[in-house]
Amino acid sequence: MKPTLLVLAAGMGSRYGGLKQLDQVGPSGETIIDYSIYDAIRAGFGKIVFIIRKDIEAPFKESIGKRYEGKIAIEYAFQELNKLPAGFSVPPQRQKPWGTGHAVLCAIDVIHEPFAVINADDFYGANGYQLLAGYLSQAKDGVKADYCMCGFILRNTLSDNGTVSRGICKINNGSLTSVTEMTKIERNGSAARNIEEGAQCDLTGDEIASMNMWGFTPSLFSHLERLFIEFIKASGQKEKSEFYIPSVADTLIKEGKAEVKVMESRDSWFGITYREDKDNVVNSIRTLVAKGVYPEKLF
Repeated sequence: MKPTLLVLAAGMGSRYGGLKQLDQVGPSGETIIDYSIYDAIRAGFGKIVFIIRKDIEAPFKESIGKRYEGKIAIEYAFQELNKLPAGFSVPPQRQKPWGTGHAVLCAIDVIHEPFAVINADDFYGANGYQLLAGYLSQAKDGVKADYCMCGFILRNTLSDNGTVSRGICKINNGSLTSVTEMTKIERNGSAARNIEEGAQCDLTGDEIASMNMWGFTPSLFSHLERLFIEFIKASGQKEKSEFYIPSVADTLIKEGKAEVKVMESRDSWFGITYREDKDNVVNSIRTLVAKGVYPEKLF
């Protein structure tokens, strides 16, 4: 069975100032998502599932989804604030989405096979999709869940225009031992630092960062259901708390319920966090097209 690619495209784009998922960055009007789907099809994925919000459904399907008609199977799932376990309700002050872990959980009814997870606004390069497709084609759950992730060198994932969120990974013998979600990482010369909550954590820049390029089996959904309830009980009343995929992976590793193989992509990552990042993405894609990595027109 071919793996599925789950694309997280429900983000509000608050720091960017708009629906960056629909921004054109390629020479023929392509979005970053178009390059992700193109690479996924080439790598052997068999279905795409988009996580979006109901309020962007129509423009998203018109501008993005219809591009792939006849090329690969497409399904949609929706992340909404009120999509909560029975007995829970949205706090009155809550406006921020519940996070990437909740977004993945919203796909529980449409994914029944091994699947990869990516962000809609990150350009990962073809190699990551090849690594994930190869791993997921043989992934089997035993005593421990059999998961994987593609990691990137931290300094190559930073923005020159503001702070970013990254999962900082520790690895032993090719397996993830822990991942710490840091939400305000910025450049610090050739190194980096995290500056959240009034404290500074210095980083070398050589750390392996999670860019939410994960590979899972369907067993993840039962873990997400349990851990999301725990999260809501502990942090659901906090206005900006989020349920992150890296935090879920870290918990499952520490509980002995999952092993996560770390594969380092040889491709360069780039993405759009802030509007000022767009020019760099456009220029980087233009360079790849000139080198023949991608055609002038994808679809």
